[in-house]
Amino acid sequence: MRAVVMRNRKLVVDEIPEPVPGPGQVLVETIACGICGSDKQALDYTDEFLQASRDSGVPTFLFDPCRDLVLGHELSARVIGAGPDTPFVEGQAVVALPWALDRAGGIHGIGYSNEFPGGFGERMVLQAMALEPIPDHVPPHVAALTEPLAVGFGNVARTGIGPDGTGIVIGCGPVGLGAVAALAERGVAPIVASDPSKLRREAARRMGAHRVVDPAVEDPVEVWQELAAPGQKLHVWVCAAVPGLLNDLMYKVPRETAILQIGAVMTDDVIRPVVGLYKDISLQMCMVYPQEEYAKTLRRIADGTVDAASLITDQVGLDGVADAIESLRDPDDHIQILVRPHL
Repeated sequence: MRAVVMRNRKLVVDEIPEPVPGPGQVLVETIACGICGSDKQALDYTDEFLQASRDSGVPTFLFDPCRDLVLGHELSARVIGAGPDTPFVEGQAVVALPWALDRAGGIHGIGYSNEFPGGFGERMVLQAMALEPIPDHVPPHVAALTEPLAVGFGNVARTGIGPDGTGIVIGCGPVGLGAVAALAERGVAPIVASDPSKLRREAARRMGAHRVVDPAVEDPVEVWQELAAPGQKLHVWVCAAVPGLLNDLMYKVPRETAILQIGAVMTDDVIRPVVGLYKDISLQMCMVYPQEEYAKTLRRIADGTVDAASLITDQVGLDGVADAIESLRDPDDHIQILVRPHL
């Protein structure tokens, strides 16, 4: 099959062996796959990316950088076959939580495993129990936004925030926009969204933000202070990977703020813990969110609660992936670029 292969820390388009599904797995044909910030990080910060998995004892994202790797985990696909003793519906369009089990029971992240290629290739193997069928009326390529939006929805859900809460979202890529939409769904007010990109700020406003901020012009915490009622507790979702941002926030936010860090800074960063201690700040690093939010987010896309299609700013075939990733380094013109292997 054709795929975009990370080889010698560069991306090349080549023919590679088709993956073979094992028990409990299905073979799928990729329909669409979003380009995630973590894909760029795996490419740009390969050593740091792998060392983070080793240091944390989480092997899900470990791969051999000397072997071919096919990235891509924000996916939609069509089922075309299955492994032994695995029931399947041929032709069913699906999305899937991006994980799979090897024959020894080890868990792998789809797109971050040499054994389980991701959506930047024509075909993938997915775990059957991780699949969610795409409703017939939903364009399957649009459903590929389920995964990044679910990260935002899920990391709002984990706080239990309600209408008496208030929030700031920093970074308005698909994950941050999911967080904005989740806050709006829960009746949170005010919602302040911050991003350098005008395009992304406009999307945040459509998703329900009450104020959008260009951080080069205004400070989101100061804007929030203008809008919030006295005594409202602040939650901040950091959906950007900016060194120094977390420490800066700890100085600026009010007492008893909860900060949720979603954006993965790959390099060492510095915070001054005593500032957070004196201010009783809660700091949570966010990886796993309530699993049910994945299926719920697909339903939100299906019923039109979230206009996922409006976030797609480009679609490219395999030959356009390298240039697309390069264009996302300066995201003024893009929110989500989809890889469509069969374009």
